[in-house]
Amino acid sequence: MTGKDRAATANNRHRLLMVTGPSGAGRGTAIRALEDLGHEPIDNLPLSLVPRLFDGPPIGRPVALGIDVRNRDFSVAALIDLIDDLTERPEVDAELMFLDCDQTELLRRYSETRRRHPFVLAPTPEDAVEREIELLTPIRARADILIDTTDMSPHDLKAEIARWVDAGAAERLAVSVHSFSYKRGVPRGLDMMFDCRFLKNPHWEAALRPLDGRDERVADFVANDPLYPTFFEKTRDLLLFLLPAQVDEGKSHLAVGFGCTGGQHRSVMMGERMAKALAAAGWQVSIRHRELERRTGGSPRRMAGGGA
Repeated sequence: MTGKDRAATANNRHRLLMVTGPSGAGRGTAIRALEDLGHEPIDNLPLSLVPRLFDGPPIGRPVALGIDVRNRDFSVAALIDLIDDLTERPEVDAELMFLDCDQTELLRRYSETRRRHPFVLAPTPEDAVEREIELLTPIRARADILIDTTDMSPHDLKAEIARWVDAGAAERLAVSVHSFSYKRGVPRGLDMMFDCRFLKNPHWEAALRPLDGRDERVADFVANDPLYPTFFEKTRDLLLFLLPAQVDEGKSHLAVGFGCTGGQHRSVMMGERMAKALAAAGWQVSIRHRELERRTGGSPRRMAGGGA
């Protein structure tokens, strides 16, 4: 079924977006954002009552259902059984959004808010966070939408959710292009990634080292590598070939990563140029440079010019 077919039948089906993740990852923020986007919010409904939501005719707007370990009859097995049951029901269009977050960041958030963790019987807050993350691992593996909120402010999370559930998501695919350093690990949630470490490294040029891949001098240096033109063209053509297929598959978001050693020069340059090429082809593209965000403390994340 194509994206257009899904859009045509959406009004005849119950639409449910289940939102879960470890405590402190932003579930409450996500539910409020979804309410602002036209969803009917329901928080902490006992899992055994969820099927009752679909006894009558569709209400005409999607339901955003918040689920966490504090639900009265919560268990991993019960939630997986519920997901399997809803997936098999032809009258229900159900998706699971999982909000992920690094353990250290979850501890910091609880320290700042002074809230008690749901696992109050755990010996330490560290144990409580670790136990919940381990408990939810099978649920994370079932997610249709995975959002890592580690480096996100509440505003960032609301913007990310808005991009995921945009009313035109059935017709358009939102593409996010990321640059990163392999030394700091691969960003979570990438659908595809490309290694740029074989290209000439501006780091070894004293005049270019303090700059980053957005500077034309750095971009020109990397582009002068004999391997660059073929690498860029083949990667661009591969993405342009795959993106329509992702739309037909029903995906609303695709995350593409470019990595290099330090995440400052080659990956940033490739990310910038690829985002512009995809935007010029009519795709909705946003750009995020993870290591530049760490360096500046800001959020150099934006939409690429020329996109839809």
